[in-house]
Amino acid sequence: MTVPVVIVGGLHADARRATVARLLADVPGSVVLHHDLSTAAAGTVVRTVADAGGILSAGEAPLVDDCACCALREDLVPELRRLADDGTTRLAVVELWDSVEPKAMAEVVVAGGLTVTGVVTAVDPALVLPCLGNGDDLAECGLAAAATDGRTVADTFARQLEYAPVLAVVDSDEADEQDRELLAQLHPTAHRIRIAPVGHPSAAPGHEEAGRATGAGRAGDPGRPDAPADGPGDRADAEARSPLARAVLAGFDVGSAAYAQHPACARLPAEADAHGVSTFVWRRHRPFHPERLYAALEDLTCAAARSRGRFWLADKPDVLLHWDAAGGALCVESAGPWLASLPDAAWDLVPAVRRAAAALDWHPEHGDRCQHLVFTSPGLDRDGLARLLESCLLTDAEYAAGRAAWKRLPPAFDTLLEV
Repeated sequence: MTVPVVIVGGLHADARRATVARLLADVPGSVVLHHDLSTAAAGTVVRTVADAGGILSAGEAPLVDDCACCALREDLVPELRRLADDGTTRLAVVELWDSVEPKAMAEVVVAGGLTVTGVVTAVDPALVLPCLGNGDDLAECGLAAAATDGRTVADTFARQLEYAPVLAVVDSDEADEQDRELLAQLHPTAHRIRIAPVGHPSAAPGHEEAGRATGAGRAGDPGRPDAPADGPGDRADAEARSPLARAVLAGFDVGSAAYAQHPACARLPAEADAHGVSTFVWRRHRPFHPERLYAALEDLTCAAARSRGRFWLADKPDVLLHWDAAGGALCVESAGPWLASLPDAAWDLVPAVRRAAAALDWHPEHGDRCQHLVFTSPGLDRDGLARLLESCLLTDAEYAAGRAAWKRLPPAFDTLLEV
């Protein structure tokens, strides 16, 4: 017996609960499995199973190596198998605890032989900018999943948001057009579905408003994902007329989702500018001067609420570097070699999606080596940002000196990359 599994995550707990409540109401026979990691300090993780009527069972999972997330991983698949075997569960909803990231859990479920049909991140647009601007460690906020958890609120939220192909948008009274536009630009390919808050008069089956990201139109236009959809009609099957249920049962592939986030082939946002929010895409093929870029890191990191992408340094021409910034903090790490640096025989071992991404950036001299950085923020200074980035590239004279000279440039990033 198999049962479809839907994963619902996100730091915005009220939005997450409203999304779960909607799924339980829309899909008869669905249950939600939740592990509360807030009790980890006491040595256990509390597990509950509930349906639309309330809690069906509760239990405890012991910590594994003092890691709450490890306990979740060990307990999750057996519980989902039990739900599948009971023969009455039509849909298993896994509601993740606040700081748990959906990527890891989706991969755990699939590795356990179960089928994930959808991954949803629930968001309140009014909280998107505050979360992206919050550079506090999760531990400081009581949200760490382990004693060694060094993540911040901002980078955790960014990964939760950008991994999920479906965003359940639960507007609060504080959300405005700029908040919704920021959300749209951060994840323009997401299927965004409006969900009414719990207790709202419209929080009944069939009242979601939905649409698919098209890259065209502005807020309120028919092509806009968060524009109201046509009424659901009079179809008797609640699942058939629920945009959220349709979205989460549409299917999900963990491999494709992982590649969509991989630095070498990530689906980065395109240029956009609306409601005071801008996305600036900067692409060049000339390498960065390591010292000048390093000196500009603070200004570049603080220039936008969110920035990400891939880049290369003149002194490390074979290394694809990942840029990931949120909350005023930047993570730079090696993501392996550029394809152009690999021998021809190795290309047969590279996934097709990676080769396709490289082809889009291919340069006759440098291959797939490129600067592809994307900055998204309200009040973005595009011109100033462009000037600063350009100043970090090799000058004409430095470029003309050639690769042998480039490799002798001071290795300013070695400490950051722990080389």
